[in-house]
Amino acid sequence: MNLSLENSVVHHVFQDPDGNIGLRLAPEPLLLKEEVEVLLEELNKVYNAKPAKGYASFVSPDDPRFQEAEGGESVPLPEFPKLLDSRLQNGIAFVDFSQQVARLLRNELEHYQFLESGFLLLAEYQQTGDSFLLVAFLPVKDGVTVSADLSVDRSSQLDISKVQLAARVNLSDYQTGISDSHYISFIKGRAGRKVAEFFLDFLGCAERVNAKKETDQLVQSVQELVRQDDLSPEVASEIRKDVYDYCGEQWSQGEQIRLSDIDTRLAEKGAGSLKAYSEQQGVSMADEFPADRSSLRKLMKFQGQGGGMSVAFEQDMLGERVQYDPKTDTLTIVGTPPNLRDQLRRFYGQDS
Repeated sequence: MNLSLENSVVHHVFQDPDGNIGLRLAPEPLLLKEEVEVLLEELNKVYNAKPAKGYASFVSPDDPRFQEAEGGESVPLPEFPKLLDSRLQNGIAFVDFSQQVARLLRNELEHYQFLESGFLLLAEYQQTGDSFLLVAFLPVKDGVTVSADLSVDRSSQLDISKVQLAARVNLSDYQTGISDSHYISFIKGRAGRKVAEFFLDFLGCAERVNAKKETDQLVQSVQELVRQDDLSPEVASEIRKDVYDYCGEQWSQGEQIRLSDIDTRLAEKGAGSLKAYSEQQGVSMADEFPADRSSLRKLMKFQGQGGGMSVAFEQDMLGERVQYDPKTDTLTIVGTPPNLRDQLRRFYGQDS
């Protein structure tokens, strides 16, 4: 596996017959067995593959919500960062730290009235030279299994593919202060705004970087710069693909997009500086930011859907096989995909 697991533990959060949230704490960390490594490897892959993530940092007394209120009362700082600091600075045992985090999660679930059952997993590991803490709430699903005597029994299984509540703290960046605005990443799934707010409150952090907004601006600026430099269609296509490949590689490795890296690649293709262009246009772009994978596709494709129609095609086709008239909002496509062509010909009673 490409990560080195140091500590991991699982605690059970459940709903009792009276509708209250119960907690069953593990007294010891998980043994570093192959099964545990496989679980962490699979969970890490699922986490990395989630296209939409948020980027955050712990709240501090400088945040507006923690300034003095009108009544002279201040909002207490959240507990999770304190617990983590006790683990990192004071060396409290991993299991003790995890049990306190589990109790904190139960309290937050009760406060938000989320009656969720599942398993809280905490894992410390090393990867690509950095230390990480993964905090994930693993849902369960009912299934069936064949036992040793070949009978079929009901069973509960971890549904890792459906994980929606998970966050990863880059402990190295947190302790050194290198990336003070986004050393925490978390899944921004489809669980709903209230659920996302609950998990951020549980962790005591606030979203600082909007990866989608930053990536959308990057894509728009690259498109405009290519048009402004009046490059040949071939070179423009190479630049878009080069930027797309670079950003995709950074995303897959969990690394930041760096404008300096993109400018180097643009210069090799004879294009101008993206950083200088954005400054000339009065556009604010961070020197480094995490990528949003879904937004990157706009560098290579035009796509959209609505009104019962879904259309997508490679940008290189515009002006060739695909023509668009903005005055009449008319899209003309010459040559259709084979499977679509076959369906249409059969519909009109013609041989495919």
